[in-house]
Amino acid sequence: MRFTTKLSTLALMASLAAPAALAQSTPTPTPAAAAPQGDPVVASVNGMKIHFSDVQADAQDIPQQMQQMPPNQLFPILVSQEIDRKALLVAAKKEGLEKDPAVAAAMESAANVKLENAYVQKHIASAVSPAAVQAEYKKDYAGKPGPDQIDARHILLKTQDEAQAVIDQLNKGADFATLAKKDSIDPGASNGGELGWFSQDEMVPAFATAAFALAPGKYTTTPVQTQFGWHVILCEGKRAGPTPALADVQEQIRQTLADNAIKATLADVRGRVKVELYNADGTASPQGAPAK
Repeated sequence: MRFTTKLSTLALMASLAAPAALAQSTPTPTPAAAAPQGDPVVASVNGMKIHFSDVQADAQDIPQQMQQMPPNQLFPILVSQEIDRKALLVAAKKEGLEKDPAVAAAMESAANVKLENAYVQKHIASAVSPAAVQAEYKKDYAGKPGPDQIDARHILLKTQDEAQAVIDQLNKGADFATLAKKDSIDPGASNGGELGWFSQDEMVPAFATAAFALAPGKYTTTPVQTQFGWHVILCEGKRAGPTPALADVQEQIRQTLADNAIKATLADVRGRVKVELYNADGTASPQGAPAK
């Protein structure tokens, strides 16, 4: 046990009430996992084409429970959603809503956000490429030990008094694993409270701090409290952790590389523009000089 701490969803969920009816009005495709070649048109509204890729994009944003649906049931629901969106677009344009100043401003803002994101994606793509991730792994992980680990057992009790009673028995020579099997309320009690090897960040802070402070063969002499209850912990060994595999850390590496690339990109674009600061009421900033 580890002690570690779009018409969109509403319309989509409503449509689940009648999947059979939707299936009658929209085509049933091959499963989404086996996308057909050529990005075929799966529906059209007043000549506006809806492609298979549009449906695939919608599938990325659906609620978790819907992701478990069979593709031949989910696909017509998503196609129907796309049809609804196109129909709404037709109606909105017929009424000239795109000319409304507030709507036009919102559309421009949304387009600007898309453009900003496209710029960031373009300029960080190489920073998070498989080759970049591999290079970062070789630099920071390959051939180096992982974080320190300990091998430990623990006994979990409901109250501090119960934990102290266990410590009193250990002080008199009782066997730790035997007490764990008898008294611990942890699901792993049957194996004598064995937790195996773990690093400090794999446990909640209070547990980890107490466990890593122990020398091999020693147990905590005062009860340790976490949100799970009261613990008595035995350290059975310490070691430098094994080198993590690339698969285990590649997402962490990608995130770090992406964060660094975004910061660098923002610093670059801000360095190429003139920025002037004003107070919240619109008056001149006391700093006076333009900000970089």
